[in-house]
Amino acid sequence: MESRKARPRPPPDAEARRAVPPVICYPTGTLPRPAPDVMARALDGLEKTGEVLVPPREARTFRVKAGQVFRIVSVDGPQVGDLNLWNAGDLSERFYSGKTRALHGTHVTTGDRLWSSFPTLRPMATIVEDTLGWYGIDAFGGSVHDVIGTRCDPYTHNLLAGGQYHHCCHSNLTRALAAETGLPLHEAERHVHDVLNVFMCTGFTRDTGQYFMKASPVRPGDRIAFLAEIDLLGALSACPGGDCGAEHSSDSAPCFPLLVEMFDCALTPGYTAPAVSGYDRSHGL
Repeated sequence: MESRKARPRPPPDAEARRAVPPVICYPTGTLPRPAPDVMARALDGLEKTGEVLVPPREARTFRVKAGQVFRIVSVDGPQVGDLNLWNAGDLSERFYSGKTRALHGTHVTTGDRLWSSFPTLRPMATIVEDTLGWYGIDAFGGSVHDVIGTRCDPYTHNLLAGGQYHHCCHSNLTRALAAETGLPLHEAERHVHDVLNVFMCTGFTRDTGQYFMKASPVRPGDRIAFLAEIDLLGALSACPGGDCGAEHSSDSAPCFPLLVEMFDCALTPGYTAPAVSGYDRSHGL
């Protein structure tokens, strides 16, 4: 971080420049929102249709139909998970964490939506329940369920620490997707993308602007639930960092399984998926 310390001398009007008020990049007053009764009806009449237990330091896939609910649950101990989502019929439509962050903020909770990649740009899932919604933003600037971290991966691990570590979330998700789809490993890897860090507590330091993690507040019984807006293929990795209070990409951190439950709900019968983006894709030509 030496380059950050070697800053040029500030100009005479430095404080005036810093005092310029910010402008929200994407005002969301016109952003499509779930219908007023959706949040309640998504949790009404839940009828379990299946479940998947994700082992520690591994990933598993699951499928849900539009209008169904899936819920990620902490079962045995504090554990964070890395979530990827794809259109079940078209892997090129996938969760777009960057646009979700731009629209909803660095961390998501009840009422926020997970948006898909271009050119579709539509809600893939809406968060309908979050038992950690009480956490808010702590004194360090940390909050829960972030869309800023990319996922732990073996490439960065090798760059910073050397060695070959195969249970990073990136590799876990790659193996899980390959097993689900039958794609060769190198082809499946191309579809693995930036994640929703479920239960993870993160932020940026104020002095250096670095991404930080701290021990997750999640406890057994905590859960986050999503209404599937389209037919989804999901993959969840139980991060090798456990609660990410000390390290990730680790075989020594205490790790626990995560449970994914799938449900029919009051909204399921005849649920209509949202339309894809209305942009004509002419790009001015």
